[in-house]
Amino acid sequence: MAENGGPGGPIEHGFPHLSTVRASITALFRRLSADGIRAYGTSITPADAAFDATDDLHLGAQRVAAATVRALRLPDARMVVSFRAMEEAATVELAAGPEYFVEVNDRFRTHRRDLAAALSHEVAHVLLHRLGLGFPGTAENEILTDTAATYLGAGWLLLDAYREDALTHQHFGYLTPEEFGYVLAKRAALVGEDPAPWFTSHRAYEAYVRGRALAERDHRRAPLAAAGPLARRRYAKARRTGAAGGAGNRDAGAAGGGASAYRFEQDGSGGGLRVSFPCPVCAQRLRVPVRGRLRARCGLCHSLLDCLT
Repeated sequence: MAENGGPGGPIEHGFPHLSTVRASITALFRRLSADGIRAYGTSITPADAAFDATDDLHLGAQRVAAATVRALRLPDARMVVSFRAMEEAATVELAAGPEYFVEVNDRFRTHRRDLAAALSHEVAHVLLHRLGLGFPGTAENEILTDTAATYLGAGWLLLDAYREDALTHQHFGYLTPEEFGYVLAKRAALVGEDPAPWFTSHRAYEAYVRGRALAERDHRRAPLAAAGPLARRRYAKARRTGAAGGAGNRDAGAAGGGASAYRFEQDGSGGGLRVSFPCPVCAQRLRVPVRGRLRARCGLCHSLLDCLT
């Protein structure tokens, strides 16, 4: 896992990887199913992740690793943790199991509060390896790993490890702090879990709030009925012209969201105009008829969406 640490180290902000993050959430739902995702309803707790100077180094590291394994529902996997001098925060050797060898940076011998964060990324690598789930490119695959760790209940630790002040610039993982906040907010909305009290880093909490604001806007984009008046006017104009909703997707575009939020097309069977748009929960694109107010159920995450098409 990459680590950005030390005074003056640049930390990327904003939402530059948002399209890959959303694709990662979709991929998790496709691989695990809606019920499978909801089985990860309980995050690793601050108590489970705690590792302080009074703990035996190796026994404490193994205890935290075991807690991370349980949080990501890999009960038959055993993490063997060792420490060495290295540039990365941590690495894992992927094999058939049940034992996996994780090497972590020597600095975690003394900077113990963030060991669980480093381990959460590596255990997520093991989970995805076992699931046979991955993206073609290395960078995209690392984003998938961070997204999986966060969406499935262990990655809030990665966000809490973010610190940025006059003395310290520290950031673990491949998502920006705001993107971690976005994924964490998506998880919170899905499972009804509020992570806000867990943050020990005020900068991490601020990033969570910014990510949560974008996640909430996903639920207020046309043709969803919760869209605001300006978004509805843009949608109505695009519907009249049959144009894609580029203007209606301004928030997503500014945040690196990629494709238009909605697109219009004629139903090939003669059923009239249809609109496609991403599910605000799992980002799978849905297609519904343009015929006023209706409810649409996402076939992937099973969310019931109130739409005004």
